[in-house]
Amino acid sequence: MNAKPRILPEGGRLQYLQKLVSEFQETTSQEAKEQVLANLANFAYDPNNYQYLRDLQVLDLFLDVLSEDSDTLVEFAIGGLCNLCLDKVNKEYILQMGGIKPIINCLSSPNEETVMSAVTTLMYLSTPQSIEELTALPVVECMLRFSLSANKRLSNLATIFLEDYCSPSQVEKAQNLSAHSAVGIPLPKD
Repeated sequence: MNAKPRILPEGGRLQYLQKLVSEFQETTSQEAKEQVLANLANFAYDPNNYQYLRDLQVLDLFLDVLSEDSDTLVEFAIGGLCNLCLDKVNKEYILQMGGIKPIINCLSSPNEETVMSAVTTLMYLSTPQSIEELTALPVVECMLRFSLSANKRLSNLATIFLEDYCSPSQVEKAQNLSAHSAVGIPLPKD
């Protein structure tokens, strides 16, 4: 017999998400924090949850977690932001809260999924007002390095970023600087 997925009533959904947020804030167990944050990131995938997650300040929670030392927590937080920033209101909030800089910092993660989510999130956060920060020279240099990665997913995503979000002159400038420097953001581990 197949079990049907549990569907939460609207009021129940908010209460359930509130319990998750409270558990994340109260628990001292790293494993519990990781599991709760993974759940919140998954709930961020559903547009029906956007308002609840805003009301519960989950965007702030995800942004705060980006500065944690735990690669796993950062992976789930950037994944949640990636899911949430498809919504215009969430996108504007992330930009207003200075979210680009901590997301750019995720590009140096050794975790491949974190890097992939960070690149994707940067693309989703592109606006006429944010494009200059998103395509700053260090970011373009980083994308050039990622475009040369043996990891096809990362290489393809970085190439799309370079082609769709960067001007040819930005790419050329980054290529010229990269040719004279070995300094850069390390590639994530496979």
